[in-house]
Order: sequence, then structure tokens, then C-alpha cells
Amino acid sequence: MLLRVLGLALLVLATGCDRGEPDAAAAHPGTVEGAREFLADAEARLLRSWIEAERASWVQENFITADTEAIAAEAQRRKIATTVELARASTRFDEVALPDELRRKIYLLRTSLPLVAPPDPAQQEELAAIAAALSSMYGAGKYCPEGRGSECLDIGQLARTMAKSRDPRELLEAWVGWRTVSPPMREKYRRFVELGNAGARALNFDDMGALWRSGYDMPPDAFAEEIERLWLQVRPLYEKLHCHVRARLAEHYGTDLVPLDKPIPAHLLGNLWAQDWTNIYDLVAPAESDPGFDLSELLASRGVDARGMVRQAEGFFTALGFEPLPPTFWERSLFTQPPDRDVQCHASAWDIDWVDDLRIKMCIEVTAEDFVTVHHELGHNFYQRAYNRQDPLYRTGANDGFHEALGDTIALSITPGYLERIGLLERDPGASGDLGLLLRTALDKIAFLPFGMLVDQWRWKVFSGEVGPEEYNAAWWELRERYQGIRAPVPRSEADFDPGAKYHVPANTPYTRYFLAYILEFQFHRALCAAAGFDGPLHRCSIYGDREVGRRLSEMLALGASRPWPEALAALTGERELDADAILDYFAPLEEWLDRQNEGRSCGF
Repeated sequence: MLLRVLGLALLVLATGCDRGEPDAAAAHPGTVEGAREFLADAEARLLRSWIEAERASWVQENFITADTEAIAAEAQRRKIATTVELARASTRFDEVALPDELRRKIYLLRTSLPLVAPPDPAQQEELAAIAAALSSMYGAGKYCPEGRGSECLDIGQLARTMAKSRDPRELLEAWVGWRTVSPPMREKYRRFVELGNAGARALNFDDMGALWRSGYDMPPDAFAEEIERLWLQVRPLYEKLHCHVRARLAEHYGTDLVPLDKPIPAHLLGNLWAQDWTNIYDLVAPAESDPGFDLSELLASRGVDARGMVRQAEGFFTALGFEPLPPTFWERSLFTQPPDRDVQCHASAWDIDWVDDLRIKMCIEVTAEDFVTVHHELGHNFYQRAYNRQDPLYRTGANDGFHEALGDTIALSITPGYLERIGLLERDPGASGDLGLLLRTALDKIAFLPFGMLVDQWRWKVFSGEVGPEEYNAAWWELRERYQGIRAPVPRSEADFDPGAKYHVPANTPYTRYFLAYILEFQFHRALCAAAGFDGPLHRCSIYGDREVGRRLSEMLALGASRPWPEALAALTGERELDADAILDYFAPLEEWLDRQNEGRSCGF
């Protein structure tokens, strides 16, 4: 949901008072009581704009036309304009000694947007145009091979090639082909950074990176250090996975293409950005990898349809003690692709009125992957409802990693034991196939961690000026080699702009939230399994049906953003610090296996 809202917002970013609304800067005196009245008015205005924009976006994504796109864009423009106006007006209270509650609301208001336009109207217009252009350049991007007439390949076609092909020439063409869309973004992005930094400084932040890092209840530099600390906890496990994968790829493709003493060529990992390696599972899987069942086949054989999958996921939460979803959820959600129109099928969870008009929008297929995704999306919905009695500025996750982490935590409980309890499996096949399941999960979760961190590492350096436009691409690949052990398969230069080939860069969507979510989900899972009294390997734990766990989870979710995230974390886990050791606990059996596989191999990059 955050991706969708922020992506659309950038197309229409603007500032200035909404017509008919009072001037927020002049309406309230610079006193404690003035701040209280200002925030009450601000939250009322924000809630109206949020609901208006959410309704417009729902219609636009379910009925895709030029008109609905224009309506949604205008609603988003008004929402962003209102937020920026109020954030700027709040600076008048910077020197006022405010109670913690009021100070926190101002903090949340100011850090709620990843991009703020500068005060100058001409620069506002220029930034809005550049943001729209960057997003459109990515969205319309296609690779048109020479000598093939008018044939062009979109990102979906190229991604499928990367996932399925084992021909290195075909993979290289797809990899290079997608990166032809981004060089024209380069100069626009340079100016985008200048203007975005000017907007951030108008709110008293050093630059856009400092604005982003300020949203985590700690100083920006301390947050950067925290991310590095967490990475160092998991790096040894990542390096063992990397070593095994590189060795198996070398066996398949040969050491001329995959030298055993160099970073892995990025085009051989099954993904356009080498951020998720699950598509090469067949090349690296252990011999003893058969889990003993096929969940997609089980769902089909039991006659489970799309709505039935959602009912199963709802049942997970009600078994924990949560109230069922409201009737309107079932009336207003989209579960399948309509036969008469195109819709935006990307799975998403919605909270239309920020109270209980909860929905999901997803073109569900009866597959194992979508079964997990449905559980994940409902995690968002139950979180949204849990904090719906908080003041509007508190109606969000404790930080931007919490929402994604909650859905992923629930997905970790989709174990063979859970499938047996809900009647999809006749019996749990036992631990014989666990190693394969763990490796597949690691190719998703562990492989992603360094990429999840380095995207914003690059942007923070760019925003601060540490990396200038003349070294955009070199800095990008230096980080990818340092953290991921991945290298470009062909020479790259500053004529290229490879960061722009990743959606979140031209769309200006912060990325560290996904790194945090992957850390948090395992920390949540470990704590909830301990609360359930589970005694066994973490990867076999499911919290399904444990009411005490549900009570504990509900209490944390209900906090929303009303308290700093360490307090929300402590409410659930008893710990106030992020701890990546939970990942090591979860993957301990896999790590032992990797150690055996890597004996005698040359590891490191």
C-alpha cells in the first residue's frame, strides 16, 4: 500500500494551501495551546485528504481509464499539498517546549513524506515535472532489440526470461536490455536530487537522506550505524549462502563464466536485480529437498477457490482471537481478475476510511505462492484495524518496517504442521524435506538482505553529496560488489545509470524499510513462538491457534505509531533493540549444511 500511495503521489507533488482552508501558519499562535489546536485541525484535514485519495486510488486501480487516473492524481495532489503545507507550518513550534505527545505528532507529520518540494513555486513546478517524468520513463520502459523490427520487450517479459532461462547469452541480453531504459533518467535524476534536497532543507533537514533516516526515533547518523550493525550480524550467513550458490553456478555454467574467486555475474541469479535468487533453486538445491507435498496441488485437489483461500487466511487470525473481518470486506474487496476489464493486479491491502473499511485487491490464483501472499496481505488489514482508535497521525505502523514485517511473520507460520491442522495435508511429512524448504526461503530472505540495505546506502551518499553525478554508476557497483558479492556481467560506465533500472529509485520510494522488515519478521517469529511455548526448530513453529500469542500481538498492533518503535518492539518481544540473531536461529540447520557443502571451497568476494 505504501508503495502504491507514494508512487502516485510523486506524479502530482505540489505545495500550497487548499482552496477554502485557513492558512495553517497564521491560524494558531506559537504556544503549547496553539500547537494543540494546530494539530487537532491538521489531523482532521489530513484524515479527509487521506480518505479522498484512498477512494480515488481504489477506483482508479479497479477501473483503469484516463479519467480515473486524472481523478486519482488530483486527489493525491491535494493530499500531498496539504501534508507539505502543514509540515512547514509546524516549524513555528520548534522553539516551544511541547509535551511529548504533541512533539511526537509534529515529528510524524514532518517525516511522513519521502519528498518535499522547495518553497520556490518555479522549483515546485520543475520538481513535479521531473518526478512525473522519471516515474513515466520507468513505467513505459521497454527493450527494443536491434534487427527485430518493432518487437519490444517489457519488464514482465524480461523478468520471465531471467527466471526461466538457463542460456547465459539470453540472460545477458535480457539483463543489458532492461538497463537501456535508465540512461535517459540520469540528468533528470541529478536535478531531482538538487530540488529534493532544497525541499528537505526547508524543513530543517540536512538533505533528503537525513529526512528519511529521521523517521526512526533516533538521530539520522545513529540509524545508519544501526543498519550497518544489523548487516554485520547476518553477513557470515549470507557469505556462506553466496559461496554455495557460486560453486553450484560454476558447476552449471563453468568457471570461465563464474570464477570461484570473484563476485557472481549479476545476470545468472534468476532476477533482473539479483535481489531474489529463488528462481535458481533447481541449480543449487540439496539432493534431499523434496518436502513431501505440493501445496498448489493440495489446494486444487481440495477444491479451494480464491475466496476460500482468503477465508483460510482470515481463519488464521480468528484462531488467534481476532474478530472476523467486517462484512464490507467481503463485499468490496477484489479477489479475482474481472473478465470485462483490466485492473492493477499487484496484491495490496487497503484501509479506505482509516477505521474499518478494509479491503484487499488481488487477482488470486490457486497456488502456493498466492496462498502465502493472501496471509501476508490480511496481516496488513488486521494491523490497520488494530490501531483504528488512535489519533490519525498514529494510524500507521510503529515504523515503516513493521507493517511488512507483520505480514511476513504470519507467512512464516505456514508450516507443514499448520497445513495439517487446517486439513490441507493429511499428515505432516516430518523433517525430511525441511532442508529444501529452508534453502528456498534463504534464497529469498537471506539473498535479499544486502540489496535491501545498499539501495538506500547509495541514495544517502548521493543526497549528501558524498557521491556526485560523475560517479553515480561507479558508486552503485562498488556497493553491490562490497555488500552482495555481485558484479556487472559486462563493463559499465558513467554513460549508464543502472540504479534507475530499479523501480524504487526513479519512484523515490525509500527501501531500507524492506531490510528492516526482514530483520523484524524473524525477531517477531522467535518471540511469538517462545510465548506459545514452542520447543523445537524455529522453522517448524506455527503460532496458529494460540490465543495468548494473539493477545500479545493485538496489544502491540493497537499501539500504531503512538509510541516510539522500540516500545512497540518491547511490547511484543520483550526486547528494545533490533536483533538479527533470530535469523541465525531460524536458519541454523541450513547454516550447518552450508558449512559442510563449503568445505574445501574458496569463499569470500
